[in-house]
Amino acid sequence: MTKTASVSPSEKSSSLDPVANFIGGKWSVPKTAKTTPVYNPSTGEIIAQTPMCGEKEVDLAVKDAHRAFADWSETPPVERCRILFRYKMYLEEEFEPLARSICREHGKNIMEARGDLRRGIEVVEYACGIPELLKGEVLENVARGIDCEMVRQAHGVCVGICPYNFPALVPMWMFPLAIACGNSFILKLSEKVPLTGIRLIELLEKAGLPPGVLNVVHGGRECVDALLTHPLVRAISFVGSSPVAKYIFDKGTQHGKRVQAAGGAKNYVFVLPDADFKNSVTGLVDAAFGCAGQRCMAGSTAVTIGQAADRLLEPLAEVVKAIEVGPTDRTHGARMGAVISAQHLERVSGLISSGVKEGASLLVDGRGLKVKEAPQGFYMGPTIVDRVEAKMEIAREEVFGPVLNIMRFADLDAAIEMANATPFGNGACIYTQSGKAAREFKHRIKAGMVGINVGVPAPLAYFPFSGWDHSFFGDLHLQGKEAILFYTRAKVTTSRWFRHGEGDIWHKE
Repeated sequence: MTKTASVSPSEKSSSLDPVANFIGGKWSVPKTAKTTPVYNPSTGEIIAQTPMCGEKEVDLAVKDAHRAFADWSETPPVERCRILFRYKMYLEEEFEPLARSICREHGKNIMEARGDLRRGIEVVEYACGIPELLKGEVLENVARGIDCEMVRQAHGVCVGICPYNFPALVPMWMFPLAIACGNSFILKLSEKVPLTGIRLIELLEKAGLPPGVLNVVHGGRECVDALLTHPLVRAISFVGSSPVAKYIFDKGTQHGKRVQAAGGAKNYVFVLPDADFKNSVTGLVDAAFGCAGQRCMAGSTAVTIGQAADRLLEPLAEVVKAIEVGPTDRTHGARMGAVISAQHLERVSGLISSGVKEGASLLVDGRGLKVKEAPQGFYMGPTIVDRVEAKMEIAREEVFGPVLNIMRFADLDAAIEMANATPFGNGACIYTQSGKAAREFKHRIKAGMVGINVGVPAPLAYFPFSGWDHSFFGDLHLQGKEAILFYTRAKVTTSRWFRHGEGDIWHKE
C-alpha cells in the first residue's frame, strides 16, 4: 500500500484520483488494479474514482482496528461521548457543505440532502447519551447472601457496509453507536457515493477519535467477502437490497458473526374513501417521489379502497406532472433529481414497460425525459402506473425509482390480505379519518413500521428501524436501544462473600 503523505482526501488536487482508505489514522490510496467511477447524477460527469480493494487491504484495516480496540474499550464511556459531542459540533459547522456534497454525488435535492444529514446527526446525539444507555443491572440477594449483576461489553471489531441512497444517514446509523459502545469499526462506504462519507470521517478524526478506532476501506464484492469472513470481525451491519441482505446474513453468521442486515421493501400507502385527500396527495407525492424513489421507505404503491381512486387520481396526477425534474447540484436546484446511474435508469424504465405489457396503464409516463441544461444526466420523470395487479413484475419487485403503482380494492380486508402476502415487511401507511379503520390496519398489517396519516413512517434515532420478514435479516435492528444491544454483549456475574464461619459445614463437629 502506498501513501499520499496522509493528505486529506477532500484536499486532493485531482477529483479523478482514487479516493483514499483510512487506516491507523492515515489516509492512503491503495495500489489496486481496478477502480470504479463516481458520477454526479445531475450531469453524468465522473467526479472521482473508487478503488476496488480486496483481502490484503481488509486484513490491514481489521488488524489495525483490533489493536485499537484494546485501549478504546477501556476508555470510560464519558470520554467517548465527549469526542462525539465535539463531532456533533463539527457536523453542525459543516452542515451546508456536507449537504451540498450529498446533492453532488447522489442527486438528491438540497432539502432531501439536509434531511439525510440531519437524521444522521440525530443518531450522533443519541450516541452522546452512552453513559446512560450502557448502564447494566444489579439485584442483591438473588439467593441469601448472593448478588447478581449484568454489564454490557463491546464485541471488538465491527463492520458497516453501506448503500448509495443515504450517503450520510446510513453510515451514521452504524459507526457512532458502535464506537460509543467501545467497539472499533471498519466502514465500507458505497463505491457509488464515497465522498460525503469520507468527509464525515475527517470530521470525526478532527474531533479526536484515536487512530485505528475507525478505519475506512473501499471496494465491491471481494472487499465485502473479506470482511464477512475475517476471523477478527465480530459484528456486521448492512443496509441494501434484500437479496444482498440475505447473502450478508447467511455468510456472516456462517462465519460466526453477529449480523443485522436491512433489505428492500414494497411499502403500501392505503387511501380510504374518507381520507383527507389534499393531505393524502401531498403525503403520497413525498413518499413516492422523494429522493427520486430511491429509499427503502418509499411509498411505492398506493392502495385505493372503494371509491377513493375516483377522488384521488386526478389531483394526484396534476401535482405529479408539475414536479420540476433537473439538476440539484446548484443553488436553486430542481425539486426532483436524477437516479444514481445510467444502468439504474434503464432498469427502472424496463420495469415500467413490463407493467404496461402485463396490462397496467400509464397515468403519468416519465420515461424518456430530457433535461435541456443537463443532457447527460440520469433523469426519469415521476411516473404513475394505474391498475397494477399483485401478479405483475412491477408489483412484486422493488423498483427503487420515481414510480408510484396504483392498486384498487373494493374493501380494506382484501387489501390487507394482499399486502400481507408480500415477502417484504418494512413500512405500511393508511390515510383515513376513521379510528376504527386505523386501528384495524395497525393491528393486522404485517410491517415493522406503520404510518397513520403519515406517508413515510421512518422512526427517529431513539426507536429501532424495525423492518420485518425479507426487509430485515437478524434479530436486533438499527437505531435505538436495539442497536446498543447489537453492539454489545451481556456479561452476568454472580457473587457471594462469606461471613466468618458461614457455610463451614465440613469442619463442624
